[in-house]
Amino acid sequence: MAFDYRIATLDDIPQILQLHYRYQVDSISEEDKADGFITTAFTEAQLTELIEQEQGLFIGEQDQQIVAYAMAASWQFWSRWPMFAHMIKDLESNTYQGFTLTVDNSYQYGPVCVDKSFRGQGVFEGVFEFALKSMAKRYPVLVTFINKINPRSFAAHTQKVRLDVIKEFEFNDNQYYELACLTSR
Repeated sequence: MAFDYRIATLDDIPQILQLHYRYQVDSISEEDKADGFITTAFTEAQLTELIEQEQGLFIGEQDQQIVAYAMAASWQFWSRWPMFAHMIKDLESNTYQGFTLTVDNSYQYGPVCVDKSFRGQGVFEGVFEFALKSMAKRYPVLVTFINKINPRSFAAHTQKVRLDVIKEFEFNDNQYYELACLTSR
């Protein structure tokens, strides 16, 4: 199946929010939670800022239907959420592939979401690679985190798109992996 990838526009926000809501931890069905979920909730205003100021919302679509998205943005954008503020405080204590990580040489990738009816068809890998290439123009290192109770996401990111675990950490009584990759790979 062929998918198209592009940077999202403001007109895409309603479809993105619908897709996001179906898989966000506060609203996902219990039966779907085992297949992965998104922990962070987003508003229309936050997605507008992500698109307009960061050019950091990437979509995979088929026949004008958005079936996947990936977010990526500067640490400054993400710093309003406590989880990311925690990661920023610790960022410079991490090294990856010769880089001491900073808010200037790395960015936060994720969340990413794929509609369950399109999983296993390559759309995850496609939207990830499109986002990576787009962000490579600004940053040499991608950084992200995955909750340890989300094994599907961990497997996808370490096996399908080959992110490396750089550390493990705890935040708000949850256990996480912190992962990274070079954008120039």
